Amino acid sequence: MKPGDAPEVAARRDQAKEIDPMNTKRDCTVKPRPAHIVRWDAADEDLRFCRQIGLRWVRLLCADCDPGLEALRAVQARLAGHGLQVWSAVHYAARSLRIELGRPGRDEDIEAYCTFIRSLGALGIPVAAYDFHPGNTYTTAQARQQGYASREFDLDAFRAEHEELRFGRAIPAAEMWANYAYFIRAVLPVAEEAGVSLALHPDDPPLPRMHGVDRLFWHVDGYRRGLDIAGGSPAWGINLCVGTWSEGGDALGADVFELIDEWGGQNRIFDVHFRNVSGPLPRFVETLPDDGYQDMARVLRALCDVGYHGALLPDHIPHLAGDDAFRRAGVAYAIGHTRALLSQTR
Repeated sequence: MKPGDAPEVAARRDQAKEIDPMNTKRDCTVKPRPAHIVRWDAADEDLRFCRQIGLRWVRLLCADCDPGLEALRAVQARLAGHGLQVWSAVHYAARSLRIELGRPGRDEDIEAYCTFIRSLGALGIPVAAYDFHPGNTYTTAQARQQGYASREFDLDAFRAEHEELRFGRAIPAAEMWANYAYFIRAVLPVAEEAGVSLALHPDDPPLPRMHGVDRLFWHVDGYRRGLDIAGGSPAWGINLCVGTWSEGGDALGADVFELIDEWGGQNRIFDVHFRNVSGPLPRFVETLPDDGYQDMARVLRALCDVGYHGALLPDHIPHLAGDDAFRRAGVAYAIGHTRALLSQTR
């Protein structure tokens, strides 16, 4: 404490020493961490680009990689060589239709996912993100928003052109809940033992039924029921997708800020997709972060208020003119926007 400082002034100064708005420290435990999604086999030049724009954290997308420990250890070491650490990871074993629809062979796929969870725990990767929505359609058209290309979803167009019974019959909510309970009760003990948190993404777009399949996590009550099925396990929580929740508007039982208060207050927000949309259903276009209707600065303040210090991921990035497959221009725009907001958040 400097001479003449009041105790509260000294406390604020000490706290400020821990704030890292430009994400330059190896471990930022006070504020969220800007991050980006990279494939397990991403090109070196893409990893160098992530480092060049100031990133230190990534979500690892293991769409089709070996879930075993040594395979993932090699990926982690390669990322570390570029100055990148893994905050969360996704493996598509959890997206198996045998799991989601309760088909024969699901135990084999669940065990593959459990192997992945054990590998993450052994490597110190804290979060496994997943979803549970078979029969999904994200996009009904490509749109132009301020001249850039992005995805559009129009509910009327979906119902006119896409709403078939994809799996040959209607699948009721009771059956889907039984399938989810079977999966999560098998995976949760493994996650708890491994020290890995399971982050559940909401149904996107947030509709109660698509392609004849009743959906579970399109409404806040679905999240609450999921937590009940999980027995209140500390390893069970949510991947807060700001874009998805903004798509739902008033129909989801809680807005983004109420969701942050409820789940952040329980320390159950494990990962965040930090993205924006043009407006709520029945039609929306995915936008750059400062080009939609959601107040992203307010969202970030709310996350900081509940002590969230995990990743902020600019998911579903629009395609800018001259962009490459990695969408570097859009990534740089989104990460720059996030870092600017962080620098203004106290």
